[in-house]
Amino acid sequence: MKHTVIIGQGYVGLPVSMRAIAAGFDVVGFDVDKRKIDSLQSGTSYIDDITDADVAAALGSGRFQATADASDLAGFDIAVITVPTPLRDGAPDMSYIRSAAETIGDHVTSGCTVILESTTYPGTTETFVRPILEERSGLTAGADFHLGFSPERIDPGNTTWTFEKTPKIVSGIDAASLDVIRAFYDRLVDQTVATSGTREAEMAKLLENTFRHVNIALVNELAINAKALGIDIWDVIAAASSKPFGFMPFYPGPGVGGHCLPIDPTYLSWQFERELGTVSRFVKIANDINDNMPGHVVDRIQAGLNERRKPVNGSKVLVLGVAYKPNSNDARETPATGVIRGLAALGAEIAVHDTWVDRYDAGAPLRMVDLTADEIAAADAVVVVTNHRDVDYDLVVEHADYVFDTRHHLDAGANIEHL
Repeated sequence: MKHTVIIGQGYVGLPVSMRAIAAGFDVVGFDVDKRKIDSLQSGTSYIDDITDADVAAALGSGRFQATADASDLAGFDIAVITVPTPLRDGAPDMSYIRSAAETIGDHVTSGCTVILESTTYPGTTETFVRPILEERSGLTAGADFHLGFSPERIDPGNTTWTFEKTPKIVSGIDAASLDVIRAFYDRLVDQTVATSGTREAEMAKLLENTFRHVNIALVNELAINAKALGIDIWDVIAAASSKPFGFMPFYPGPGVGGHCLPIDPTYLSWQFERELGTVSRFVKIANDINDNMPGHVVDRIQAGLNERRKPVNGSKVLVLGVAYKPNSNDARETPATGVIRGLAALGAEIAVHDTWVDRYDAGAPLRMVDLTADEIAAADAVVVVTNHRDVDYDLVVEHADYVFDTRHHLDAGANIEHL
């Protein structure tokens, strides 16, 4: 019996698997991480947007198989690749996509469809994935099987724009591929948006994230300079946001995190430089500003402690939140790491409170603690890095001697300083 294969069962792949099952597809969820497969087979989820009940219901339907055995992929009619695309030394690491394409290629048959969802540089689908599939299968994309690209747009923790409600960009290497791919996603989401080709779809994803990256960098730079001028940047943004046209608010913070913003714009810059010999000045400047924000936070905390006649060396610093965004367990590329490492390098003793993140390694000594009045009072500085909703901020304000709030989550007060 034909089935749908989802390669990768992480923050992108698992939601796709669950949604495809809900839409009536038989799904094989494949991942090389045996821990994930064991978790799914036991009915346990490991990401925020999918509950244990969702996994149990999928298993109970009899239409979901979680596996690390590539032989279980045989006989698929649709395969979706949702594997990571990290950077290595400033260049795309294509090893995960290569491995996924090779695995799928061994099972490509006439009439099947392969879709790449992993964020990558324009041209990947046709010049990188296609040759691998054709070599492994002995078939020709377009003539024998369908191939296309549909960038993921999953925003972990977003309960308004869920996978189903977020419009899905779709593309194919030819008209027939586009038709099949669009028909597949039309069953999964409320709206699909077709592009003229796979390169356009690949670049659209990079444009979305570069837009955010550049604008966050702009407001981060403004925040630094506004502070030096004695201007409240948060008041400035609120005032500018009253304009009903021509303005979209972005907010400063301790840096950018997650898989997208610290990585995706560099894919675009890397390709421009490789193929055109042109440096993307906007991306380069944005990277420089956002990459240095954790260091700026450390400098501000050091200055705040100095004002209180306390050196960083030997001070106790309580960090609230290490996930890269609120109400999420996703700590990939989190700016909290740079803040913690910077403070630890100056001799601070770091304690961390984050009920959302189970496992976290900052590459520096730290203690994971419960949030108590005693723990707060013992801290020379409390740093709000990620403003999770389950934190008792009243307790923090009541017992903290000094709070540095990078998210402007707390009201101004004698013991509270905003970024």
